[in-house]
Amino acid sequence: MNILKKIASSGPQAALLAALLFGAATPLAGMLLKDNSPWMIAALLYLGSGLGLTIYRRISGASQILPVRSELLWFAGAIACGGVLAPVLLMIGLTGMPASSASLLLNAEGVFTALLAWFAFKENVDKRIMTGMLAIVVGAVILSWPAQTGPMTLWPMLAVLGACLAWGLDNNLTRKVSLNDATWIASVKGLVAGGTNLALALLAGANFPEMPVIGATLLVGFLAYGVSLALFVAALRHLGTARTGAYFSVAPFFGAGLALLTGEKLTLQLAVAGLFMAWGIWLHLSERHAHTHRHENMEHDHEHTHDGNDEHHLHDHDVPVLPGTTHRHRHQHIGLTHSHAHYPDAHHRHQH
Repeated sequence: MNILKKIASSGPQAALLAALLFGAATPLAGMLLKDNSPWMIAALLYLGSGLGLTIYRRISGASQILPVRSELLWFAGAIACGGVLAPVLLMIGLTGMPASSASLLLNAEGVFTALLAWFAFKENVDKRIMTGMLAIVVGAVILSWPAQTGPMTLWPMLAVLGACLAWGLDNNLTRKVSLNDATWIASVKGLVAGGTNLALALLAGANFPEMPVIGATLLVGFLAYGVSLALFVAALRHLGTARTGAYFSVAPFFGAGLALLTGEKLTLQLAVAGLFMAWGIWLHLSERHAHTHRHENMEHDHEHTHDGNDEHHLHDHDVPVLPGTTHRHRHQHIGLTHSHAHYPDAHHRHQH
């Protein structure tokens, strides 16, 4: 529990580890799909996520969560987009294209996430971040350009891009509830989405795979969808939606690398697309955003620590709390004007 919390306390570190875990899922899922229903595999991946994190929360003694009623609609939308629709579309796409190409094409998720964050949810954007996203788009176009046109080459690509759009919506909606316990969010999403897809897969006539495949799929789901999502939610809290999506864009490179290690060939198209995407991701990872800004009075509830350097959490406690101790309670932020490097996290949603 302490290890996961320590990793989650750093936005970039949490996002990059989430990317590593999720990136490995694409080539592994491609192997699990052999002679199995895409819908069934998608369901088992999310069930593995939900069941694994539920067991983890029981063992670690995590407290019960009572979500705020106003957040329930956002959470339901996130589950429908990212938990039910997106994994099915990805599994369908993987049945018709190489896992390495699908892995890099998943960079479009970061683009959709950022565009929705900027234009629909009014998150801050600057020229460096915009240039990085354009580079990723160019890479995605090069990667997805089919050697031969026709429905057999077009539909798998569109299915993967549809999954990216659904996950982009999921990421923006999940930010609305990101101050809640990340493992609780990921476990509920996994159980609801996995159960829903399992019922739909069975109604559609899908059969269960062999037991070794079921076990492997549940394990991959726990790590690549469950733990990864919990870390991603923690990163949303620290970095905001667009920046977290940018860090998470490293995920397809891990997936493509693993696919190449398992025997797929490196093509010129894949290499050129990877260079554009790498440049775009570097622009995001090297960003520094600092200016004088104003914090208005605010009251909310989330996990935090007092380390002496955080001007945002200088409130008093009824019972003394040791410096560096992670705790949560409802607290108030007094109006403050200062200047420092920051991301559009829960405390920096000001206008520019």
